[in-house]
Amino acid sequence: MTDLAPPGGRRLDYPVSANARRGGLQAAQRRVGILMLLPAATAFVLIILYPFGQALGLSLFEDTLQSIQPTFIGLANFQDVLTSPETWQSFLLTAIYVGCSTGGTLVLGLGWALILNQPFRGRAAIRALTLLPWVVPSTVSAFIWAWIFNSRFGVINGVLLETGLIDVPQAWLSTPEGAMLAVVLTRIWRSIPLFMAFFLAGLQNVDGEQLDAARVDGANNFAILRDHLLPHLRPVLIVVVVLGVIGGLQDFDTIFALTGGGPVRATAVLSIEVYRKAFEQWDIGMASAIGVLWVATLLPPAFFYLRLLVKGR
Repeated sequence: MTDLAPPGGRRLDYPVSANARRGGLQAAQRRVGILMLLPAATAFVLIILYPFGQALGLSLFEDTLQSIQPTFIGLANFQDVLTSPETWQSFLLTAIYVGCSTGGTLVLGLGWALILNQPFRGRAAIRALTLLPWVVPSTVSAFIWAWIFNSRFGVINGVLLETGLIDVPQAWLSTPEGAMLAVVLTRIWRSIPLFMAFFLAGLQNVDGEQLDAARVDGANNFAILRDHLLPHLRPVLIVVVVLGVIGGLQDFDTIFALTGGGPVRATAVLSIEVYRKAFEQWDIGMASAIGVLWVATLLPPAFFYLRLLVKGR
């Protein structure tokens, strides 16, 4: 009951239904929720949406170091980008880089998680040490692997020479195949801890009695992995693959610090191509157009990942 006093001084009692009280509470909760979302929404607009809008606008102009002022040319930059062999080479190199690094990390991360899921002494310490590549800055990781692949002092050449697999040191980073191998291995090394953590979390929920029953029935390790573990880890597999693809498409600093996109454009993925157009050739319009197409390649896996989060599966 709510007491209301009209101007005449006489008090009137009006009943307030439970639905009305519930509606008022829900409205208050919505207002609180909106207020809590405002900082994140503001950051998204200022850090992501506004720069993307600027890049989209710049992609419609011819804006180079030789231009006195930007000239509107419409979709000409996109036409030049989509008809350029260099751009399609960058798309192909990006697909190779993302596919190889994500696939390699998936296999090695799952295998390492299966090992670390077994009971043995020192398991907790090894789990903690496994996370070190993830917390090391990507540029530092690139410099570490640059020394590993060094033609004179590198560990890889030293091991191969000692085992007799090669007769002379190889300049790995000076060949297209060696440079791509180096950036892929660096990406895999950095990403294994993340994948391992996801898989290890998924393995904690596997029913041990079910696995023991399968072993009693004569199932070997491969059959257990195929018929029991992988179906259980399917949601985790989807998430880590999507995250690996998004991370690979976004990667710039690892490749730039390790190879700079070379040799002879052998590792010039889309992120490197945007940098070269903008800061080496000073063609802001073309760089913006490539950047917009680059974002377009990120949208499908990002949308798929967000859809998984919303559905909770």
